[in-house]
Amino acid sequence: MIKDLDDWFVAEVLPLEGMLTQYLRRNWRNHSELADLRQEVYVRVYEAAGRARPLRAAPFVMATARHLLIDRARRQQLVEIDSVADLPEPGMDELTPERHAAGRAELEQLWQALAALPPRCREVVRLRKMEGLSQREVAAKMGIKEDTVEKQIAKGMRALVDAMLLADGATRASPPPRWLRQGGKT
Repeated sequence: MIKDLDDWFVAEVLPLEGMLTQYLRRNWRNHSELADLRQEVYVRVYEAAGRARPLRAAPFVMATARHLLIDRARRQQLVEIDSVADLPEPGMDELTPERHAAGRAELEQLWQALAALPPRCREVVRLRKMEGLSQREVAAKMGIKEDTVEKQIAKGMRALVDAMLLADGATRASPPPRWLRQGGKT
């Protein structure tokens, strides 16, 4: 029985590693935990398959990963009773209508700054920072060198930070890039 389970696991589950890793990367903020999360999914799948083998491995693995992430998120939301005493007075960090409006305005500024980036730079920033792909994955997906990805990320993030600072009335150390002065056109 164990040999059959091992063979099933190697043949059906391990080939899903890329898909599983991509799912975990998209849905879990702390990328340093990805290997541990993937291993925990494997343990859960292996133990469950020891009791009853699923008909299709891929949906079972992905459902297991989803449940693991839900469990982890719930655990992170638990607060020890002792730590509540150290919280600031109620009302200090409430979400007021003014804070809500300010947050929406900042988000709109960020989207406008992102839209002003040159197309390739915007796509690199989107894939790397929003989709959570690695530098190597972005390079492969876009057909560019990893050095180019690195330079485009630096350029894009610098432009986004500058745009947000300028919107807040802060001064810049250097003039805006030519493409930003031209309304986002390269």
